[in-house]
Amino acid sequence: MRPGPLGPEFEGPVFAHGFSLRKRAYVRGFADRQDVRFVRRGQAVAAGAHLLLWGSAPLPLGLAPSVRTVRVEDGFVRSVGLGADLTRPLSWVFDDQGIYYDATQESAIENLLQQTQFGSAEIARAQALRERIVQAGLTKYNLAPRRWQRPATNRKVVLVAGQVETDASIARGALDIRGNLALLQAVRAARPEAWLVYKPHPDVVAGLRGAGAGEAQAGQYCDQVVIDASMHDLLLQVDEVHVLTSLTGFEALLRGKPVVCWGHPFYAGWGLTEDRQPHPRRTRRLTLDELVAGALLRYAVYLSRVTERRCTPEQAMDELLQWRARQPNPERWWRRWLRPFIARP
Repeated sequence: MRPGPLGPEFEGPVFAHGFSLRKRAYVRGFADRQDVRFVRRGQAVAAGAHLLLWGSAPLPLGLAPSVRTVRVEDGFVRSVGLGADLTRPLSWVFDDQGIYYDATQESAIENLLQQTQFGSAEIARAQALRERIVQAGLTKYNLAPRRWQRPATNRKVVLVAGQVETDASIARGALDIRGNLALLQAVRAARPEAWLVYKPHPDVVAGLRGAGAGEAQAGQYCDQVVIDASMHDLLLQVDEVHVLTSLTGFEALLRGKPVVCWGHPFYAGWGLTEDRQPHPRRTRRLTLDELVAGALLRYAVYLSRVTERRCTPEQAMDELLQWRARQPNPERWWRRWLRPFIARP
C-alpha cells in the first residue's frame, strides 16, 4: 500500500473480513477497488494480499504470514448524523501500521506526523480547509442540536468531553483514567475554581451505546451537564477543553482552544496540547496546520455522495454543507425501530 495525497493505493488483491452487508459498497468505494473480495475465513485470503479489517477487530484464523493487514475506521469529519445510527460516511481512514486511536503501537498517522515535511502549498491548503471547517461550524457528526450560551460567570469555563467507555479508543489510548466520571473528578481537582461543563457522548445520549460506570452522577462534579447543545457553540465559547482521547480535542484545536489531554489521542504529544501523559515516540513539534495537513489531507479518504467515487476533502466539505442544509429531516420510522438493535461494524 503506497500512501497518497488522498489515502491508500492498493496493489495486488484486496480482501475484507468482518464487514456487514451495508458497509460493503463503502469498502469498495473508499478503497477505490470494485474487486474487493469479502471472506469469512482467513484461509480464503491469498498470500501477499491486503486484508481490510474494521477498527480493532481480531485477525481471522489461518492467515498466511505474508498477508498485509489494513485497519479501517471512520474519518474525522464524517457525516450529518451518528455513525452508530447507520448514517452514511463521507470519510474513512486506512492504516497499515496500526490505527490512529491505538497509542500502544505505532500507526501510519503517527509516523506520518513524525516524519513528513509538509510543503508550503500543502500547509496553505490545510489552513484554508481548517478555516472553512471552523467558519461553517463543522464537526465529526454535524448534528443539529439546540444552541448553547456561555453562563454568566467570571469563572473560567471548562468543557469536559464524555466518551463511550467501551470504545477501543479508551482501551488503547487511556492510561490511569479510563472513565468519564474519573475524568470529571480529575478535572475538578485540577481546576477547582472553574465552571465545569460536561457533555456526554452523542451515541450515549441517543441510546445507541451504554453510559459509563457512575456517569449518572456526573452532576455532582460539574456545574452543568449539556445533552443536546451544539458542540461548535460549546467549543467557541468555552475557555479550555479536557479530554481522554475524544476527537473533541482535535475539534477544539481547530478553533484555537487550549486542550488538556489525559490520555493518548493522535493529536497529543506534538506540542499543541497540554499532556498529562508522556509521549516518548512523538518527539517532533508541529504547527496546527501541519497537524491538519497530516490528519485531513493525507490520512483520511473521502467518498462523494454524488459520484460514489473518491473526492478531495474540499469537495467532501461542499457536499457535507449541502447535506447539512437539508437537515433536519423527519426521522424515518425504520431507523427508530432499528436503533436498539444497531451494532458495529
